[in-house]
Amino acid sequence: MKILTVLGARPQFIKASSVSRVLLKSNNINEIIVHTGQHFDQNMSEIFFEELNIAKPDYNLGIGGSSHGEMTGRQLEALENVMVDEQPDCVIVYGDTNSTLAGAIAAAKLNITLVHIEAGLRSQNRKMPEEINRILTDHASDILFTPTDSGAENLINEGITNDKIFNVGDVMYDASIFFSKKAVKSKIIDDLNIDHFVLATIHRAENTDNPERLEKIFKGLSKSTIPVILPLHPRTKSCLEEFNIKLGENINLIEPVGYLEMIWLESNCQIICTDSGGVQKEAYFFKKPCITMRDETEWIELVDSGWNTLVGASEQKISSKVNNFDVPKEYRALYGEGNAANMIIDILKKNV
Repeated sequence: MKILTVLGARPQFIKASSVSRVLLKSNNINEIIVHTGQHFDQNMSEIFFEELNIAKPDYNLGIGGSSHGEMTGRQLEALENVMVDEQPDCVIVYGDTNSTLAGAIAAAKLNITLVHIEAGLRSQNRKMPEEINRILTDHASDILFTPTDSGAENLINEGITNDKIFNVGDVMYDASIFFSKKAVKSKIIDDLNIDHFVLATIHRAENTDNPERLEKIFKGLSKSTIPVILPLHPRTKSCLEEFNIKLGENINLIEPVGYLEMIWLESNCQIICTDSGGVQKEAYFFKKPCITMRDETEWIELVDSGWNTLVGASEQKISSKVNNFDVPKEYRALYGEGNAANMIIDILKKNV
């Protein structure tokens, strides 16, 4: 069996590494990895692949940095050419990026079996490009692997038949378990001489590009009674400077960190404040309460569990929760048992 995997961003490579590790141990399966180049990330250097033991792409299309429509169209054309040349038995796409959608359309048009990992997620906000990418990809797919019960329910409610849907848990949980053993203590903690801290990440355009929202978020974080460590996304840095937003003395802005260092920060902080989808889940994996600075989330089971709370860009809600989060006593395995990748490969062997 030949599998062609389409990836476009660093988090997708980390998720895909869980599946790739299983594929390497499987007989008679060959994986071709295509990086669309959607996100230029200087952390995705040779060191990134070597430290994390992630397979390097067989193709790097170098397509990114343009509008959603142009990027998706150019990726679609290039991916179609690769698929025609490689003639894979199936195409795997992950998540909800433009690369995901381009890979999905290319495979569907060529009648190649399309596999969507992380299917069924819905924020119910169609203004998000990611939401459109998810929906279209799900409805083009032949095999859909959902990470949660709610994901499977969403697909069924949209008319996708049961025989296409497999609830296997989350490959990101697989990755977190694997990489937590390799996590690197952050030198930042020693440099700042901090023991207890809040870890914060802010990067979504809905927050960074709105000066009122961004200022309220930082005002809320500035009221934390313990220091805040915030790896600064380039977009956030630019907007803080453009809008001349003042920061509290308790906020420590640091350069972006690598994945292994981020895992260490997540597992050693007291609480996490974020607008990232992935970080919300990682907070739960490491049993950390999470304050989500968005108006909605795809990971509704986290909110239902009490480990995650939505605060939007409310200064009052952020400051209140960061200092007084009522941590639930119950913790359940919401995302499987850490063996999603093995289940995925077993199912593919039987269905492709």
